Amino acid sequence: MSGHVLYKLPELSYDFSALEPVISAEIMQLHYSKHHNAYVTNLNVALEKYYDAESKGDIASMIGLQQAIRFNGGGHVNHSIFWTNLAPTSHGGGGAPSGDLLAAITKEFGSVESFIEKFSALTVAVQGSGWGWLGWNQSSKRLVMTSCNNQDPLSTQGLVPLLGIDVWEHAYYLQYKNVRAEYVKNIWNIVSWKNVEQRFKDAQS
Repeated sequence: MSGHVLYKLPELSYDFSALEPVISAEIMQLHYSKHHNAYVTNLNVALEKYYDAESKGDIASMIGLQQAIRFNGGGHVNHSIFWTNLAPTSHGGGGAPSGDLLAAITKEFGSVESFIEKFSALTVAVQGSGWGWLGWNQSSKRLVMTSCNNQDPLSTQGLVPLLGIDVWEHAYYLQYKNVRAEYVKNIWNIVSWKNVEQRFKDAQS
């Protein structure tokens, strides 16, 4: 690829087994090494074709490749955030938000408990495959919770992503079978609020 960026799988800051018992090592290995890796590979392939079509002025091909770029690029962006949104309990996973993020959550949703309840319900209710997200709306200066279908990134809704929960079946099925609600309930035990708070701080600057 001449002079163009090649996207790479980001390194995990913890072992595949570090998020147990909430997420099994087997799921982590498949999710990271197979699914996320495939998004990165397919994104690079689609971009290579796109740049080639662009150099030839082939607009029809460029338009045709946009869905693959959106899907695989979104998959790469979403998972790159997701891995950092989580942490082993021994390294700060779980607990509760603090500081400015806590104040913003309390202002918008009433309390952390109320936020978790609403966010969990919204995420469990995603039809088919998708994500639940907490994002920051820079124009209204407000926290927003929403969902995205498939691998659409939160930027497609004009929001800055702070916290995402992956509810594609590959994220939980080997362990939780079809009980998505149990997976979402347990994932709060490994949310890295420190990471979410840093994202919130960056989104405001």
